[in-house]
Amino acid sequence: MRHLSKWVGLVSCALAFAAGTAQARDWKVIQDSGTAVVATEGAYFPFNYFEGPKLTGFEIELAEAVVKQMGLKLEWKVVPFDAQLASIRQDRFDFAIASHGYTEERAKSVDFAAPHYCSGGQIVSFPGGPKTVADLKGKSVGVQIATTYYDAAKKIAGIGEIKTYKDEGANFAALRAKKYDAWISDRFVVKATLEKNPGTGVVPGDMVFVERISMITRKNNPDLLQAWNKALAEVMKTGLYQQLSQKYTQTDISCH
Repeated sequence: MRHLSKWVGLVSCALAFAAGTAQARDWKVIQDSGTAVVATEGAYFPFNYFEGPKLTGFEIELAEAVVKQMGLKLEWKVVPFDAQLASIRQDRFDFAIASHGYTEERAKSVDFAAPHYCSGGQIVSFPGGPKTVADLKGKSVGVQIATTYYDAAKKIAGIGEIKTYKDEGANFAALRAKKYDAWISDRFVVKATLEKNPGTGVVPGDMVFVERISMITRKNNPDLLQAWNKALAEVMKTGLYQQLSQKYTQTDISCH
């Protein structure tokens, strides 16, 4: 795997895929077209990222299997994470799968499908740095903008400066450069990042919170949500979900 800091350029190149708009489409229209238009970020290893020009990751392979189970082809659009909620309300795509954790605030803007994995935010720092939520008092942290990690950091009593980054590649690069005291990110992103970048000296700490991750679509599209949820359940029965979970995270990430 390439170093995370290279993803920024790759994703910038890939944004060409996100050009154009689409009309709001309900489930029957999507079925009649034969193709689901799906957005992802492409910079969130190991869930959605680029291997050279190829978009891959746990969510990419899972979505491709689910959409196939729905009887459709899949057209990917790459959209920055912090632009996805606004873009989905502009009907640029049918739904997005990009590790969106459920929050009441987000649920005002979009609808959430059944969760396709459970995770949470974890603290990462150099030895001697903060490892617990209590340790973060007065400390600076780095988080990806427009994420539940940012929301969680704002709620930590006495926390110092919160620095935001466009994606987790830039975030990890900033941690390595010691631009802040601790990084808060998804525990599986942390695990995969540290495995792919040995010798950095940074170590994981405690969990900040736990969350359920789901596909999102525009409000009031219940037939599409039902079709996705049914197909996801069928894929999970085949054993493919478990295979992908092991392939990308080496553990069972399903919600129990």
